[in-house]
Amino acid sequence: MPLPIIDPAQYDAQLAAKVARFKADFAPYALPEPNVLASAPSHYRLRAEFRIWHHRDDQGSEDLDYAMFDPDNPKRPILMADYPVACAAICALMPRLKTAVLAQEILHKRFYAVEFLATLAGDLLVTMIYHKKLDADWEAAARALAEQLGVGILGRSRGQKLILDRDWVQEELEVDGQLLRYRQLEGGFTQPNGGVNRQMLAWARHQAGEVAAARQAGDGNDLLELYCGNGNFTVALAPLFERVLATEMAKTSVHAAQHNLADNGIANTALVRLASEEVSAALAGRESFQRLKDIDLASYRFSTLFVDPPRSGLDPATLELAAGFEHILYISCNPQTLLANVAALHASHQIVAAAAFDQFPYTHHLECGLLLKRR
Repeated sequence: MPLPIIDPAQYDAQLAAKVARFKADFAPYALPEPNVLASAPSHYRLRAEFRIWHHRDDQGSEDLDYAMFDPDNPKRPILMADYPVACAAICALMPRLKTAVLAQEILHKRFYAVEFLATLAGDLLVTMIYHKKLDADWEAAARALAEQLGVGILGRSRGQKLILDRDWVQEELEVDGQLLRYRQLEGGFTQPNGGVNRQMLAWARHQAGEVAAARQAGDGNDLLELYCGNGNFTVALAPLFERVLATEMAKTSVHAAQHNLADNGIANTALVRLASEEVSAALAGRESFQRLKDIDLASYRFSTLFVDPPRSGLDPATLELAAGFEHILYISCNPQTLLANVAALHASHQIVAAAAFDQFPYTHHLECGLLLKRR
């Protein structure tokens, strides 16, 4: 797929086309009218990655530029002085970083790539990637650069990660009048569109609140969350349930989620490092796992399953597990695998609420949210 053309004048029409396709694809399953949660048409992305393109300027002096490569012509760099997709803080930093790096040979020599990670709260971390070993001289220069620019800096080269101060940024999101705090790790997964993520959290909380309000006294209202990542949704949803059992496989995400749960005062959540297939096997009584030795699975009274799976969607074992839940709250980054999962669950569940989240403007990608209820 070629690099997208960023034209805010076309944004509304492109989003409408994506939503129309979503509605048409899911029409056989009685899709309710979806909430459409749009992105800002520019400066919406909190992560950006560039190659560094070294060349000579018109006067023959050494110069560098930020570059991307079009998959349709991967040998031709597209040089960028600005990147309107990136948030304003990243765009403002790009020329300042370039000027400062060019002023010191130790910083620009064999400088290969750069990654920016920002937050809506104003934090910013720059990962500088090199084709050379980073030594004490580089570290001293990088520390001075971090102070000059007022950002965090981290250095990487093959087999080397040099953390000057920290390898994370701090995010704060106000959702439904509550301030949610998240530590987001460099190299870990985070939602790239902070504004849309905030809307996703609010939508998910609303659906969970509707489920909780409909429960009768004594019914139980526990949540099982699979693929919890760094706790992005866990922190927002946990206060709406009696207890939460959250699972995640990636160690770095588990550590971030543990920090974020503690930082937000969430005390009703147990977090376990297990794959979704393992959780399914444990709940079905087919297998036992050492990591669940302190968890009394039989004591949970689950009302809701929350999933935000990878692009491949839910595997057969997890689909079998999902079919036994009264409510399934499903966030998907791939409408086609979501469609296949909905088809597999159609005999047992109907869609009662839907949303479209435009995380990636000017591309064909669309994130979707569904609330399914057992028939």
